[in-house]
Amino acid sequence: MQQLTQDDKKKLLDSIRTISDYPQPGILFYDITTLLNNPQVFHFIISHLKTHYESFKIDFIAAIESRGFIFGATLAYALGVGFVPIRKKGKLPYTTISEKYSLEYGFSEIEIHIDAFKNSKNPSPNVLLIDDLIATGGTAVAAVNLIKQAGANCLESCFILNLESLKGAENLRKIVPIYTLLDL
Repeated sequence: MQQLTQDDKKKLLDSIRTISDYPQPGILFYDITTLLNNPQVFHFIISHLKTHYESFKIDFIAAIESRGFIFGATLAYALGVGFVPIRKKGKLPYTTISEKYSLEYGFSEIEIHIDAFKNSKNPSPNVLLIDDLIATGGTAVAAVNLIKQAGANCLESCFILNLESLKGAENLRKIVPIYTLLDL
């Protein structure tokens, strides 16, 4: 399995803009738009993830709204597998199942279509969950729970950035393996 070198990690980190005090004072926001508009870096990430995951027997990639969609849909295309969006409550048009999770300042809820994985020939489809960043992990834990409720097996969770001090990856690892490109 190909691992990122320190030079690779530096190139990725250098391509991400950081913005202090956004969206509120004391927060350092990692803006991936500067990574996405750099064709060499974006291609490098998708190529790396394709190589990393092509030996897995993945049937679907599920991604968390909204930045996860960028990586998830692109990687699903590269691997030739289906893509399933996990969205905020009220954004999906068909029958859904939902999962609430806590935030630092309240609660939120995400949903998945009840039949999200029905196009699989596998009775218990294998799913990779992907998002751009893991912080406290509440959304990711809820997403893994939804994948399981929809009848699929979450093989692994993948994140471009892991904010280690917030311990979300540590908590998520209790229920699913995790792969991260950058641990900050």
